[in-house]
Amino acid sequence: MPLTVSHRCQHITPSMTLAIDAAAKEMKAAGEDVIGFGAGEPDFATPPHIVAAAKEALDLGMTRYTPSSGTLQLRKAICDKLARDNGLQYEPADVIVSGGAKHSLFNTFQAILDPGDEVLIPTPCWVSYPEMVRMAGGVPVFVPALEEEAFIPAYDEIVRHITRRTKAFVLTSPSNPSGCVWSRGQLQALADLCVDRKLFVVADEIYEKLLYDQRTHTSIAQLGDQIKKQTIVINGVSKAFAMTGWRIGYAAGPREVISAMSAFQSQATSNPNAVAQYASMVALNSDQTCVCEMVQQFEKRRDTICGRINAIPGISCRKPEGAFYVMMNIKYILGRRYERKPIVDSMSFADTLLKAKKVAVVPGVAFEAEGYCRLSYATSMDNIQRGLDRIAEFVGELR
Repeated sequence: MPLTVSHRCQHITPSMTLAIDAAAKEMKAAGEDVIGFGAGEPDFATPPHIVAAAKEALDLGMTRYTPSSGTLQLRKAICDKLARDNGLQYEPADVIVSGGAKHSLFNTFQAILDPGDEVLIPTPCWVSYPEMVRMAGGVPVFVPALEEEAFIPAYDEIVRHITRRTKAFVLTSPSNPSGCVWSRGQLQALADLCVDRKLFVVADEIYEKLLYDQRTHTSIAQLGDQIKKQTIVINGVSKAFAMTGWRIGYAAGPREVISAMSAFQSQATSNPNAVAQYASMVALNSDQTCVCEMVQQFEKRRDTICGRINAIPGISCRKPEGAFYVMMNIKYILGRRYERKPIVDSMSFADTLLKAKKVAVVPGVAFEAEGYCRLSYATSMDNIQRGLDRIAEFVGELR
């Protein structure tokens, strides 16, 4: 038998967001003045009381294995958080802690999908959803959402894509990459549809704290006992507490699904990081003022970056309601040239912009959204201003 890489791994597409972030960091390391709008990572430091908790965990000797699904302490804290913030009642056995929300999503698809099962994914979508579905043997089915509809798919469009093989719907609100937020009415319509068609809802709520203009978060699992039984709620500490590198995420849902995820995780990775689990428990249980202060800064950055983009002739964006991303519409400048380089799509725009002006953005093709580029405003106001100066200069030099 030939010693080859598996067919499955040969067809995995690497994360373009991570690749672009890595390229930008490599250029910075070489001394170039690169401004990165690529990675979805808060630039704030992890709050001091959470860092102190990690140090305390080390002093207490919390350096051993924990239960594979997470410590009871942390799972209780997650249950308290879900009750307090979302009005959702779960027991620790209904919760699993994993190595980041991405890991929780991966485990979810492994637990609910059989080969050929279809998963509805609204687009624009996060780059990892379709790949994780494929890695579980499933088939991603993209449901297009238009910018003029706030990047939320129309109800009839969702219905049109349901087949006898449809197993689940991926709901991301607030959304990466568009920052859209589903209204309670839209969520109720989706909940009723999924109950009627017997579909799982994989509700990625990792950005739930990052809402603007006094919006409040609604979890679809709140909208009735039956939809709660069909929903796997995904969340974590990475975005709200600036803890991306700590790698703690969690899922709450039907016990049989959580049990399957726990069994899978026990064989795949054992337990999440013990020290980070303790720090995450403190983060969830402590005062949330640090989160509110970070959100206030993000809202100011959002207003600035949107104002700057919409002031540049030829490009535009809609103001996102949550998360820390904006989808920049470049459709009206496609077909132009920068010097001799044709700008024919989002990839050529992003590549030429990085080389010419040292600004990193993520091409929309990575999110199934050609004609757009995603910018993260999880960076300083100074970087936003300087980066948009360069983008304005770049667009102005297109012919």
